[in-house]
Parts: sequence; structure tokens; C-alpha cells
Amino acid sequence: MANYTAADIKALRERTGAGMLDVKKALDEADGDVEKALEIIRIKGLKGISKREGRSALDGLVAGAVVDGTSGVIVEVNCETDFVTKNEKFVALADQILAAAVASGAQDVESLLAAPVGEGTVKDLVDEVAAALGEKIVVRRIARVSGEHVELYLHKVSKDLPPQVGVLVATDAAGAPVSRDVATHVAAFSPLYLSREDVPEETVANERRIAEETARNEGKPEAALPKIVEGRLNGFFKENVLLDQAFAKDNKKSVGQVLSEVGGAVTGFARFRVGA
Repeated sequence: MANYTAADIKALRERTGAGMLDVKKALDEADGDVEKALEIIRIKGLKGISKREGRSALDGLVAGAVVDGTSGVIVEVNCETDFVTKNEKFVALADQILAAAVASGAQDVESLLAAPVGEGTVKDLVDEVAAALGEKIVVRRIARVSGEHVELYLHKVSKDLPPQVGVLVATDAAGAPVSRDVATHVAAFSPLYLSREDVPEETVANERRIAEETARNEGKPEAALPKIVEGRLNGFFKENVLLDQAFAKDNKKSVGQVLSEVGGAVTGFARFRVGA
């Protein structure tokens, strides 16, 4: 076994920006010789990961999974270019990150990056693949949704790229038959809230104030203001609240009406679009 310490690993990581697993492999190969390990890292192109930190990672993909039909997770993994987005190594990395998210139960990016993968962590794996591909790679966010039934929908914005929109929708058992349609609706119309009750009070108050000031500036009669304000506030709800939005497959009905017809309810949702 090579003769090196945890301090050697830490120091070499700080000098190179390479992942822990790569540093350990280099030290093993160099039989504990730090300078030789540094040379190995340089030869393999693993040095300089930290130099990519200042670059922007605005491309990438969304990956998702549903476990036992009742629990879903989606992750967004970013890179710098669409060329890397469709690279097999990057796609495989996203799959491994997703598997780690499912296995670990991670609730946020920090805990996901610390989740185990092979002999290292998700962060180690990300650093390794970033070095191999020569681009900054970022695990941007993770979301979980649970319910009696959970539906996953992944959408490709380009046929040449992996999915870049991911949606999870949780319903009660009665809502399951329309959950797929609701998920595709969420992908297309990007609601911000599930119900009117979920809209923060300060947001409602601000929208009401804007509607009133706009109506006054338009010279609307004072007596008509309350009705005009409520009408414009309803317009805000119809644009941003899932249950109030016109249903994608039949815009004569709201999403809430479609669910009512089957006696079902949506209990939660999450939507990611790469870079948004």
C-alpha cells in the first residue's frame, strides 16, 4: 500500500483542484510520491478544475426518477455547451448523480454532492468528469415530490439533446388517470403556484396595488375600480396558478375542473427547465 496521509491528499487537491478519488489514484500509482502524483495528474488532464469555477454553466440536462410510484426526484446538472450536454460521459454522469439522489435521500445540493458514489462522493465524480470533458459542471438543484401517485415527465426542447425540462406531479389516487396530462401541462405552462392559497399574501397585495394604480392611470371610474382590480387579479391567478390555468388539452376547462371531473386532486409539483 502506498505511503501517504490524509494531509497529502488535501494538499494535492488544493494544488491541483482535482477530485479526491483522482488524487488518491495518482498517489497510489506514484507510491506516495507527491511530486510524481502531481505529474500524473497533469498528464491525465485533471489539474485545473478550480480554474473553471469562474466560467458559466448554463446548458445541461434534467434527469428524474419515480420510486414505487409514490416518490419522485429530479436533478438539474449544468455544463457550458450543448456539445457536452449530449456527450455520453456527461449523460452517464447525470444518471449516476440521479441514482445517488435516489439512494441517499438527499434533500438539497450540498447533501447530494456529499452522497457516496463508488469509492468517493458525487462531488469527486463531478470533478473527475469535468476534468475529462474540459468544462465546468455544476449540480444546480434537486427537488422531491411525494404523494399517493407521482408522475414524471421529461421533455426534450431539441431532438438532438437530452431532456431539458423535467416535471414531477403528485396526485391522490383518484387523480392518477389525468396526472400525465397535468405533468405535460406543467411543462408547457410553467405555473408558479399550485393553488391561490399558495400565493404569498405580499404577492397578492402587490398585484392588487399594481392593478389599482394601472386602472387609475387609465382614467377608470372610481366606482368601477374594485371590480376592475378583482378582474385583473383573477387574470394573474389564471396565468400563474396551476389549478386556475386553462388546461393545455382543452382550454375551455381549467386544470382544477379537469381534476374535479375525475374526483382527484394535485397535492404537489416541481418543474425544472435548464438555465431558468
